[in-house]
Amino acid sequence: MTPILESKLPQVGTTIFTVMSALATEHQAVNLGQGFPDFACDPELVQHVSDAMLEGLNQYPSMLGVLELRNAIASKVQALYGAHYDAASEITVTAGATQAILNAVLAVVRSGDEVMVLEPCYDSYIPNIELAGGVVVRIPLDAGTFKVNFERIASAITPKTRALIINSPHNPSGTIWSREDLLELQELLASTNIFLISDEVYEHMVYTPHVHHSVASFKGLADRAFIISSFGKTYHVTGWKVAYCLAPPALTSEFRKVHQFNVFTVNTPVQHGLARYMSDASHANHLSAFYQRKRDLFRSGLENTHFKLLPCEGTYFQCVRIDDLKVSEKSLSESKFCEWLTAEVGVAAIPLSAFYAHGDDHGIVRFCFAKKDETLQLALERLAKL
Repeated sequence: MTPILESKLPQVGTTIFTVMSALATEHQAVNLGQGFPDFACDPELVQHVSDAMLEGLNQYPSMLGVLELRNAIASKVQALYGAHYDAASEITVTAGATQAILNAVLAVVRSGDEVMVLEPCYDSYIPNIELAGGVVVRIPLDAGTFKVNFERIASAITPKTRALIINSPHNPSGTIWSREDLLELQELLASTNIFLISDEVYEHMVYTPHVHHSVASFKGLADRAFIISSFGKTYHVTGWKVAYCLAPPALTSEFRKVHQFNVFTVNTPVQHGLARYMSDASHANHLSAFYQRKRDLFRSGLENTHFKLLPCEGTYFQCVRIDDLKVSEKSLSESKFCEWLTAEVGVAAIPLSAFYAHGDDHGIVRFCFAKKDETLQLALERLAKL
């Protein structure tokens, strides 16, 4: 008798990113959908990794992560956010940010626990919670502005609330949490036992006059938080899948229990290469200006179309409203519009409905501008007809 497998994630299918990338390839479209650069990283970083390989640093490293890299992370966090994290007991190197988020969820969420997510949100959050046996509590960000509504969060808290996941700079909207936002969250959570998972992978992509405010800078939040960031986003090496998690010792201990039986450890020569590269902090410090120029180039081009641009305070994503575009006798959904745009115009985008568990449609799509200037110019030439 063949066993019948009942899916643990019955609602999960092929991700929209895979679907749109395949469609972009089929139609030879400019792919501004999936969020990764189409340009190379700094050759110096590659050289550091190559040197580590040639030096024989190719066996298992510490489960916690290479010490030199954890020390470099600690120095960076201290310099940027004035927060001390101990390399031995509070910093763990992970196989990408997605794995770190899953680790954090599995470390604290028990069957029946409620976990709040702010929609629209990165597509791994909800499946992670469901895999842990948790109950997802969806709290919508304000329509149009994507700002957090603290009254909604407060009203959603129950005795079963175990954790809250936040993301700043925010994917997909490009908005950021202000200092005042984080202070209000700190006050709201002060009397609770709620854990915080803070996804800060775009921390180095925040545009003037804004700055990134890390949860690490707010003791009342940091004491209950798993803070996650990514080298892939910062150094244009998304395929290397190396990230890290900051958390107090008690939380890190539970995080590492999951980590050691999940991936155990992370690519050794890449960790050594990153540690050596981080000795020059200017690489990350210049990133916001680098992407702000690309953002401005892309936004300037889009102003010649009928797209309505939404604010982009951070990340490398630009959201636009499609309400004023007439592409057929009747309005298209976000998903159908993106399919049409890819096939007929030759530019791929992602519908924002993909970031809502129930596919909410607000007439908004997301472009990624982490591309070569010539890639962006080609996309803008094709979009100009709109």
